Amino acid sequence: MSIVNAKEMLLKATEEKYSVGAFNITNIIQMEAVVEAAVEKGAPLIVQVSVTPSKAIGPKVISSVYRVLAESAPIPICLHLDHCPEVALCKECADAGYTNIMIDASKQVFEENVKQTKDVCDYAHQLGDITVEGELGTVSGVEDQVKVAEDDAALCDPNKAEQFVEVTGVDILAPAIGTAHGIYKTKNPKLDFDRLKVIFDLFNKDQAKVPLVIHGGTGLQPDVVKKLVALGGCKFNVSTDLKHTLLDATYEYICEHRDEYDPGKVDKYVKAAIRNKINYWIDLLGCAGKA
Repeated sequence: MSIVNAKEMLLKATEEKYSVGAFNITNIIQMEAVVEAAVEKGAPLIVQVSVTPSKAIGPKVISSVYRVLAESAPIPICLHLDHCPEVALCKECADAGYTNIMIDASKQVFEENVKQTKDVCDYAHQLGDITVEGELGTVSGVEDQVKVAEDDAALCDPNKAEQFVEVTGVDILAPAIGTAHGIYKTKNPKLDFDRLKVIFDLFNKDQAKVPLVIHGGTGLQPDVVKKLVALGGCKFNVSTDLKHTLLDATYEYICEHRDEYDPGKVDKYVKAAIRNKINYWIDLLGCAGKA
């Protein structure tokens, strides 16, 4: 039960109208904190690792730690490679034991996006119980040091979405609807809720078939988050919020204990701060008790 891919838990979330928190981690301390919070809340969990930490720590190391934590947890946990534009790394992480892979070829022309996404889908599916997320349209902002200008952020075309899913065999779709990575410049970013509803109805109106992902969760107002969930966003990505929590808590502790040199105490303080942040998101997304 504990080690799972993303699709099954997200189909359940789609049917029951809640969203699973997909939280980006950059180190083992964060991973432990995220898992501890989800276990405490009885929530299904997607642990996300983007390209830079995957390369820095190593896919096999990350997967090994994930499996140790997940095997002892009474909740379903997925290990997800986030926003990877490299087909080779997608395959390496699938080989290492990641249970969900995001091939992000959204900046390519449609035909190349289809080609790369299908390549990763075919590879992951033949390995076994591994699912794949693809993106159509581009989400603006910065994710893992990759910047997409707002003017270049094309929204997902519903007509192409159906073709994209059918031809690639992708399990989970991240449609660009106006959300952004990083910090929003306004409290009320312009989001295309109608577009999300159209895409949801294409795939899930009568029966949940293709889970939909909301990227760029940090900074969205609670009422906006709830509306996106109600419209079918069943996987909700949170990255920047956790990076800020990690660095702010570290800075805060060191400033208050400048004469103390005990990394273990810093880690403990940071873990508590991250658990509190995860608790906030789990409650907001409505996935507490859904494990």
